Amino acid sequence: MTFLSAAVLLNLSPGPESAFILGQTLRNGRRQGFAAMFGTWTGGGLHVVMAAVGLSAILAASALAFSIVKWLGAAYLIWLGVKMLISREDSPASDEAPNNKNSYPVYWQGVLIAALNPKVAIFFLAFLPQFVVEGAGSSGAQLFLHGCLIILIAGFIDPVLVMVGARLGALFRKKRQVGQWVNRGLGGLFITLGVRLASSTK
Repeated sequence: MTFLSAAVLLNLSPGPESAFILGQTLRNGRRQGFAAMFGTWTGGGLHVVMAAVGLSAILAASALAFSIVKWLGAAYLIWLGVKMLISREDSPASDEAPNNKNSYPVYWQGVLIAALNPKVAIFFLAFLPQFVVEGAGSSGAQLFLHGCLIILIAGFIDPVLVMVGARLGALFRKKRQVGQWVNRGLGGLFITLGVRLASSTK
């Protein structure tokens, strides 16, 4: 129950991943929202594997490795934010049907956003070992199992975010001025998240 409660709170807490899922859904529709969701899950899965094999320990122990990943992630978030601020083509008011847009770039953007967030790696390394039971099998296998359960719990939360965002996005597409402000708001949010990540420490 302790693990379940913590995993639910982790998935409910706002962050770059949930902001990206909601932003893509608002701007480009349900299909792109699900592509963003699966992308962030894939990126989270990479962190699970890293925690299971011990690579996250290197990231936690090395200030240089942490800084490199941190600055790459911050730069990517800020780049996405600026792109949203200056782009009108992909706004909620766009005339292009959302379902006709290619989902693969959105998926890979989600992978990068999750994978380049060193805070996720550090969290998994600090959080998951607390639930490793001595004598219950390989520690790496237990870490992998618990990490996968966190992503599984996200499967009950993130789709709701996509569905709500799709409804709001459909409304915004009918109101061009509102759609433009949504774009600006999301762009500002990503820039803020990028700056916050850049200024973060272990």
